[in-house]
Amino acid sequence: DVALILNPRVSAIELLASLCDELGIDYARDTDSIKLLTDVLNAHLLETHAQGRRTVLIIDEAQNLDADALEQVRLLTNLETTREKLLQIVLIGQPELRSLLAREELRQLSQRITARYHLEPIQRGETAAYIRHRLQVCGASGTIFNDAAIDMVQKLSGGVPRLINVMCDRAMLGAYVEGERKVDVAIIIRAAREVLPEEGLDAPPGKGWVWLAGLVAAVFVVAFIIGYWPTPPSDTALARNTRGGTEGTAASVGATVTGKGAGNSESVQSPEVTAPDISRVAGGEVNRSPGQPGASLSVPGVAKSAVGVMPVDAARLSDVESKGLEQQLAATGPNAAANAWSGLFGLWGVQSDAISDAQACAAAPAAGLRCLQGGGSRTVLQYYDRPAILLLVGPGGRRVPVLLQEIRGNHALLQIAGRPVDVPVETMERHWFGEYRLLWKTPPGGSAVLRPGDRNTDVQWLREKLKQATGLTSIAPDPLFFDEGLKTLVQDFQRSRELDADGVAGARTFIHLNNLSRQPTVPRLGTGMVR
Repeated sequence: DVALILNPRVSAIELLASLCDELGIDYARDTDSIKLLTDVLNAHLLETHAQGRRTVLIIDEAQNLDADALEQVRLLTNLETTREKLLQIVLIGQPELRSLLAREELRQLSQRITARYHLEPIQRGETAAYIRHRLQVCGASGTIFNDAAIDMVQKLSGGVPRLINVMCDRAMLGAYVEGERKVDVAIIIRAAREVLPEEGLDAPPGKGWVWLAGLVAAVFVVAFIIGYWPTPPSDTALARNTRGGTEGTAASVGATVTGKGAGNSESVQSPEVTAPDISRVAGGEVNRSPGQPGASLSVPGVAKSAVGVMPVDAARLSDVESKGLEQQLAATGPNAAANAWSGLFGLWGVQSDAISDAQACAAAPAAGLRCLQGGGSRTVLQYYDRPAILLLVGPGGRRVPVLLQEIRGNHALLQIAGRPVDVPVETMERHWFGEYRLLWKTPPGGSAVLRPGDRNTDVQWLREKLKQATGLTSIAPDPLFFDEGLKTLVQDFQRSRELDADGVAGARTFIHLNNLSRQPTVPRLGTGMVR
């Protein structure tokens, strides 16, 4: 038999009455006698013990119990036969419960606790399994949160289950509102800003979801869980966004008086919920398209080392060990974004006067480029193998746009305010919470995405690139038409590169095709400029 008390802000007599109510024990409702309630409770426990049943009292949020109620808990541990305890007690609470039980006046109760367990935050693998289990219980059969989203949940929640719960719940509602079939990093970030308002106050106005409630929430559960459609995220999502823009300590100090002998108690304490600083984390994969007025670009016929990018010169690299990366970030001025974009475009042989992400991404198509924004890790960037703009966190939580030009082993070559800086990768990552921007090269006709049914010269270009990459081709009466044969080739290539095999060629597919062709005009993250 289990008695669960969820509201511990009760007096000693109310605690006993609640226990009797939970166990279905009859007593005089108008009584104010602790002795009367204890007697009827003891009689009930003796009866259930004779029937071979055990009784457990679980008190949640036990850190809110007052001194009188805690003393009554201690007295309940005295209910016993000559050989066994009649009542097992488990106290579950926040870390404050440990401090409470350490008080001198409660030493007798503390001495009766025979088992204490402190629930620590869970690790990334446990977080993934936890989310998967909760979804399976709800009836989901497919993957709803991609790996990058789970990484971000772990980073933002710190492994605290309570934060994982609220963020994932809000993220799924956000995905439903936005018409997305899966939860990605961008949705997790916006969800975190919604459920952690103290840390999300710096979110741009008007960018949050218009959250639906009541009936819509109920419909969401049915549509998203029971009628879930298991289509994986793909370049299609990027293409869609191209049209629109943005792609414990469980101090459970409870008495589990479990065994024979006096005063056995078990305690569990939940980890303290400390919300992370959401302003330091950015996410979401964004594939921007033109449509906003912005900066101008020029593509002069000069070597790239002469256009906006400082050549790598070890003698000029800053001595980070003496100055410190944080000091360099603190010294940047309001032109940090302009300097970063100028450097990134310069690596592509393009001059730019963009001073913001919006201007840079609006102007990029004129140079045959597109922006890709996202959240992830260094592994993601090395997977794309493209220089990128990172948002590094400086003093006071200020996010500074910095160009990551190259990774050489364990060192990263950065440009901070236009100056080259060589830092250990680990040092860089301590200031980076996953937000990046990079440029990628479109096919000659400027298509940001190619899908079955399209007919243009970029489709023919795609056929040629796939033949160069795989040695395979498909017989096509019209090489300019994206037919089923070409879709199969695209899917095979995507599988070989561990991409989502949806048969739609978008940013990630084009990036990998360009990587294999080793185009000299495409800068690389791992090797610098390919000459």
